[in-house]
Amino acid sequence: MELWYAIVDLLPFEWAESGSMYFMKNALLAVLVISPLFGILSTMVVHSRMSFFSDALGHSAFTGMAIGALCGFAEPTWAAVVFAVVFAVLFNVVRRRTAMASDTVIGVFSSTAVALGIFISTLGSRSFTKFNSLLIGDILSVEPSKIGVLALILLLVCALWGLSFNQLMLSAVHPALADSRGVRVFWQETIFSAAIAVVVTLSMTWVGLLVINSLLVLPAAAARNVSRNLFQYHLFSLLGAVLAGIAGLMTSYYVGSSAGAAITLYLAVWFFLTFFLRKKG
Repeated sequence: MELWYAIVDLLPFEWAESGSMYFMKNALLAVLVISPLFGILSTMVVHSRMSFFSDALGHSAFTGMAIGALCGFAEPTWAAVVFAVVFAVLFNVVRRRTAMASDTVIGVFSSTAVALGIFISTLGSRSFTKFNSLLIGDILSVEPSKIGVLALILLLVCALWGLSFNQLMLSAVHPALADSRGVRVFWQETIFSAAIAVVVTLSMTWVGLLVINSLLVLPAAAARNVSRNLFQYHLFSLLGAVLAGIAGLMTSYYVGSSAGAAITLYLAVWFFLTFFLRKKG
């Protein structure tokens, strides 16, 4: 982290001065790690028509948090990660073994996760208020250790993209054709779902449960408006997520708003700009 702090010290902002406001410097690094993850995963979420899947994962992560708190874990986030990954795997198993549409299966899992989370968090007449922070998030409370975990996940996701890009795209567009060509669609989807589960769970406490789904939809949705090929699609999604992440963090710092909400609003503006550019083309 010392190298990162030395780099940030060169920026022309008062919070970037040496030896001060480390929380803001940590938050900036977190944005630079999280936003590329959202930009990359967003392309698969939109391409696979799984826009509400991340929302369901957020609900499952909340339930995992409640379970971790009930069990007395010092760090319930890791219980939430495990629960979200199990949730994602079970979702894929059920979806593969039923004729129901994906959105129906997502609705079943999402509503069940929400009900279970509320039931556990209010068990014994306990107050729900201690979980309110998960709804809005606070990126200024990010810990360097979790940034390291997300950085490792970013490297793993990039490696997966490089090794399995064509298979992932084919599985998303035409699963039956991918199966016929020897692609293990179930495992591709499961790994992809697990990656989303981990990213959503770890970043939920920073960007907020209420807006986390939009961060996995808007970057690729905006990129789709103006891209002419797959390379542009992924590039614009990645750049849009990163720029909106930085702009949202700066805005939240100077006006005192939620960073997650500010990032989402910038992405929404980016989406409408690309929408009108697409109309003019």
